[in-house]
Amino acid sequence: MNKKILVTGATGFIGSSLVRRLASGEDEVFILVRKSSDLTPLSDVLPKVNLVYGDITDSASLDAALRGIDLVYHSAGLTYMGDKKNALLYKINVDGTRNILRASLSAGVKRFVHVSSITAVGIAFDKKPVNESVIWNFESISLEYARTKHLSEVEVAEAVKKGLDCVIVNPAFVFGAGDINFNAGRIIKDIYNKRLPFYPLGGICVVDVEIVSQAIISAMERGKTGERYILGGENVSYKQLADTISRITGAPKVNFPLPFWTAKILKSALDLYKNKNRISKLFNMSMFRVASHFLYFDSAKAVRELNMRYESHEHSITNAYEWYRDRNML
Repeated sequence: MNKKILVTGATGFIGSSLVRRLASGEDEVFILVRKSSDLTPLSDVLPKVNLVYGDITDSASLDAALRGIDLVYHSAGLTYMGDKKNALLYKINVDGTRNILRASLSAGVKRFVHVSSITAVGIAFDKKPVNESVIWNFESISLEYARTKHLSEVEVAEAVKKGLDCVIVNPAFVFGAGDINFNAGRIIKDIYNKRLPFYPLGGICVVDVEIVSQAIISAMERGKTGERYILGGENVSYKQLADTISRITGAPKVNFPLPFWTAKILKSALDLYKNKNRISKLFNMSMFRVASHFLYFDSAKAVRELNMRYESHEHSITNAYEWYRDRNML
């Protein structure tokens, strides 16, 4: 029998990839959108999905939206690496998650997949990739986004205690086709346009959006209740990542390493510089502090239990670059 599925955050990068995949199946797909939502990322699949108006920060709007829904994919959230939107980060990522969990419990939803983040897992301080069992240690670099994603998982654990069947997935740094707002893709654009003359000394775990959306559906089908799954791929230093982007896009190599303490001095100088648009928006202190650490992850559990695919980071960078290039977005 066909199921009714609700997706939050459907217009986002991961959410739109997920909706596209779900819409090609037999189940009935509903997407939670606001009246002001830009539906451009879903233009090709809108005829196959049902729009439901509501907002995760408006608890009252969710009860009607969830009536008759069997499965919920909660991928809505605010991704912001700075300290100017702390209240909004908490309102969307923590309160919003609590609201949708409560409404799902009330509506008798059968299963709920919460799309979290690897910042809710932790940092690999010794460069040794961490797995799902690590104790959250991100507070050491004081990033409100990471704190709110961690607290959203605390809300999920509470909902599981109350009887909601939930699974958590933690996507790593997601590249690929369809990143219309230049989330991870910003680094491709900025290296291509020579706006990033230096690289931070840390590293990241790279994964393709198609692998992530496929694994999220697998988590719904076969993930274990209350468990979380890191959805990652290859762990690469920013130097390796920059070299790959230069090679694939034909941009000049980024040759200058920039330690965090030097970055702080340089940022103060650049703030006095009139033509700031010449330097990447990625160069803010919150982001650079994170990028000076190693966010290396072990995705073996998702490979083993969710049958998640593995591709090289070159694969994802190529997919993203070609998608941007074909649409003249660079």
